[in-house]
Amino acid sequence: MLYHAHELQRSWLNSASTFASIGVEMLNNPANPLNYVGPMGYMNIGPIAASALEVFAHATATYGKPAWNIEAVDAGGESHPVIESTVVNMPFGDLKEFYREDLPEDAPRLLVVAPMSGHYATLLRGTVERMLENYRVFVTDWADAKTVPLHEGEFDLDDYIDYVIAYLEHIGPGANVMAVCQPSVPVFAATAIMNADKHPCTPKTLTMMGGPIDTRCSPTSVNDLAMERPIEWFRHSVIATVPMQYRGAGRRVYPGFMQLAGFMSMNLGNHMISHYEMFKHLTVGDDESAQATKDFYDEYRSVCDMTAEFYLQTVEEVFQTHSLPNGTFVHRDKPVDLADITETALLAIEGEICEVGLELDAVFAGAGCFGQDDRFRCGHYNLPPRVLAWNFDREKQKPKCPVAGDYGGYETGFGPAV
Repeated sequence: MLYHAHELQRSWLNSASTFASIGVEMLNNPANPLNYVGPMGYMNIGPIAASALEVFAHATATYGKPAWNIEAVDAGGESHPVIESTVVNMPFGDLKEFYREDLPEDAPRLLVVAPMSGHYATLLRGTVERMLENYRVFVTDWADAKTVPLHEGEFDLDDYIDYVIAYLEHIGPGANVMAVCQPSVPVFAATAIMNADKHPCTPKTLTMMGGPIDTRCSPTSVNDLAMERPIEWFRHSVIATVPMQYRGAGRRVYPGFMQLAGFMSMNLGNHMISHYEMFKHLTVGDDESAQATKDFYDEYRSVCDMTAEFYLQTVEEVFQTHSLPNGTFVHRDKPVDLADITETALLAIEGEICEVGLELDAVFAGAGCFGQDDRFRCGHYNLPPRVLAWNFDREKQKPKCPVAGDYGGYETGFGPAV
């Protein structure tokens, strides 16, 4: 009933949003005589009421999957057109490719693994744009689980790892990988598996940004919730069945609207202030500032569902049993050993103000990947434009070549070409 109740509420609010939008048009129409007489005219209530209705209409509208809208990027002081294509089609996620036409054939390739955590991959649009200056960029474009028919089967953490390996096989040898937040765990595991198998498409470098490798290092409210309740509580409390109007009808999922509600509640005060600021911008005619807020929430409120098996397995393996740092993580019943990573250079970036970003370096040191050194800190959705990167001396277990931009012989793409 949870999903059906949400759909009923969404239908009502969508109608209310439409009526509010009509009200905005009427109140802002210079031909409306009420804008010049009575309280609407003398007290200037019209623009204030229109602004309030516009905020309400935007907050209650229904949002689908956003477009990438990357048409060109600036590099070397010039604008370069960008080509976008889907190069791999799979039921639970496609592989997108973005590149500049004038890039050389041997340009480094980067796989950006987007989170499967309730939002679409387009949330990383800015990251992709920045990397396009120097890379051919591939992005995992995960599907909304409610749109995947039941006959396509299940999708769990093992399948996620298989998808990442399949994407790397398509890209070919020598690729660089960037995992942002949630995918750090399965991508780290996939990298270990490929190293152990001497796979020809083993990634050259792996960057993990704000990933929950070991949630015991710096626990957050998200981690506390996962530890306070048994996995059965999540199974019975937050898992719902997709309604009949969707292609994935009957599939058990963790709904995107549940994830969005959780995100919003963690920073409810900030979200309320943002909408109040948008209201004030609209009343004074500062449309540019108001539009910036709208653009953010257009992306933020666009959410998608995750399969129940993937969500529950992630909660259990990542947040409850900590199987990867404990050395008990398995893929297809085969143990994953992080110490097998001998061919891939690793870089960890922490999320200092992120709800789920955690300390990574101590985990890597304990796993035998490399020595503990200075940590990089960043906001989860607001990463700095430039970071340090290096290769690692695995015999001495300590970093070498601590030079900005020296990342496996390739430009990092985080800052100006070096």
